[in-house]
Amino acid sequence: MQPRKKAGVLLDWDEFRFVKAVAERGGLTAAAAQLGINHSTAFRRLGSIEARLDARLFERLRTGYVPTPAGLAMIEAAARIETDVAQFSRTIAGQEQAPSGELRVTAPVNVATGLLMPILATFCARYPQIRLDLILAEAALNLSRRDADVAIRASRNPSETLVGRRLTGLAWAVYGQADRVYGDLAAEDWVVPGSAVAGSLFTPFIEARVPAEQVRLRINTVTGLTAAVAAGIGIGPLPCFEGDAERGLRRLSGPHPEIAADLWMLTHPDLRHAGRVRAFMDHLAEAILPLRARFEGR
Repeated sequence: MQPRKKAGVLLDWDEFRFVKAVAERGGLTAAAAQLGINHSTAFRRLGSIEARLDARLFERLRTGYVPTPAGLAMIEAAARIETDVAQFSRTIAGQEQAPSGELRVTAPVNVATGLLMPILATFCARYPQIRLDLILAEAALNLSRRDADVAIRASRNPSETLVGRRLTGLAWAVYGQADRVYGDLAAEDWVVPGSAVAGSLFTPFIEARVPAEQVRLRINTVTGLTAAVAAGIGIGPLPCFEGDAERGLRRLSGPHPEIAADLWMLTHPDLRHAGRVRAFMDHLAEAILPLRARFEGR
């Protein structure tokens, strides 16, 4: 008697996405939290998938869940599906010509609070059919996966896979409290940006000027950096457009070219012709133009 051939197993996209999440998060608890389900549901789901496949997808180790060869194959397939779905979504979005629909914009916190809000107000009045979803983050979101449609980033070298335009230069200088007298800056207490700010651009600048024992606070957002300097914790580098706007602060140096950057507006090539994306990028560029001297520290 010939052995029976096993029938093909049909899995849906949610199951591929679930297995990928378990691998990325290293276990069921974190994956369940990411997907909005409880641990027991995640445990049953993984058991059901493995039973239907008649294959173990993960080794359960004390250090976490490690994919087996079968698990790796399913994770790779999930990544391909995710890429295809994102590309289809971008293609459909790029075909839309009318300036309407939802637009996801990501920007650093300080750029949003110190720059964007008045510009967004005039944009919303001008394009009432576009709904904005603003994501504030220091880290760069993935535009290829459509985590955002438009990114506003301070960068010297934006990704070559994206398209957009340079809006302005961003000058940085050292600031302190306006009513204090400072001596040798290297002898003062400092607050400095953490490595999440501008991809560690400031590390060589700080190390060349500030003894390690004089660094009183390291912080991962520019908004927090400005607040710390204003509170008197120490002096520190700030973008000129933000430091100059704080009445309680004054420049203790001229702009430093080695920590200067550019403000970019970027999108994915598939979205650059979408009506809502073009409308936003044109509006932002138009609004920034008269503000360049402020951003460049002039």
